[in-house]
Amino acid sequence: MSERGGFIELERTVESITVGVRHRTEYGDLALLIASIERDGLLQPITITPDGMLVCGARRLAAITQLGWRTVNVWVRSGITDRLGALLAEQDDNVLHKPLTPTEQATLYRELKDIMAEDAAQRQAATQFGPGGKHGGESGDANLASPYTGEAGASRAQAARMVTGRASYTTLERIAHLQTLAEDPEQTEEVRQRAREELAAIETGSPVYPAFQRINAQTSIAELERIANDADADEVARHHASVAADHIRQTPADMKTAELERLATEALRRVKEQAKTKKPRPLRPAPEQDDQPVPQFPVRAFRVLWSEMANWWLHYDPADIAHALTDDEHAAFQETITGTNDFARQVAEHRATANTAQDAPAKATA
Repeated sequence: MSERGGFIELERTVESITVGVRHRTEYGDLALLIASIERDGLLQPITITPDGMLVCGARRLAAITQLGWRTVNVWVRSGITDRLGALLAEQDDNVLHKPLTPTEQATLYRELKDIMAEDAAQRQAATQFGPGGKHGGESGDANLASPYTGEAGASRAQAARMVTGRASYTTLERIAHLQTLAEDPEQTEEVRQRAREELAAIETGSPVYPAFQRINAQTSIAELERIANDADADEVARHHASVAADHIRQTPADMKTAELERLATEALRRVKEQAKTKKPRPLRPAPEQDDQPVPQFPVRAFRVLWSEMANWWLHYDPADIAHALTDDEHAAFQETITGTNDFARQVAEHRATANTAQDAPAKATA
């Protein structure tokens, strides 16, 4: 056993080293590393905590395990027993070796961000209450973190910089969103499976943003179908949600992801807005034959009605109307159109008869 600055080097049995939860789950091809260790030995010892928890060297440990080593020289570090310190050590070790995959980066980013948020809360409490307050004095993990503000954006940027070397966290947040959906028991199995498939594709190099758009569309469809199947929901809202979900599922497979996301999110927004608004008065169906006589209105009322309805079809989107109307409302609309066309035909016949009657005296005079 030898002691150096900050750590102790000693021999330890391989099986006594605990790997624990690691953010690197894919070690890649170990063949070259195994060949190097066979040829030159372990050039850099594995680092563990005093209780045998692995800090750095997961790939090296996997390689010597495959080689059948029973013991190995390790560095025992006593200054990184807290979770944040271990995460930072793992991050440093991975940056200098095989890069983390996109999903591994996102997992590490999520945990760093959460721990840094907790650390920020501890610092804020310590500042608020002072050394003599409830949260005053030393704050454990906070002493290991570099200074940063507790704002969400700043925490995300710093966590992203620690993982990728850049402050941009948008891509990491999108991958993290996919990971959350893949693990969320509140989501449908279809959504979870789609999220898992998108994550697997990202691991092989597929772009993140289209995957993010597709999962947004999928979650919107799932929410529409949830509303459509909710027996306690408003009947009209259920109908609108069902029609919208079916319409989106029937969109062409080659539709651009941005357009698909827009259609799905807009449809969900409309359904939710319709559910909040007061129910409109339903379209009145045509009177039955045995009803009481319908009151007749003066011609002046007819002129006002049709002046108000001039070019009415230019102000509505047929697709929106098709999705919005219930079956009963659509039937009433069709009855109104049929009655209107029949009325227009009768008016045309009366006008033709009147014109013929007016023309007859003129011809007789001629």
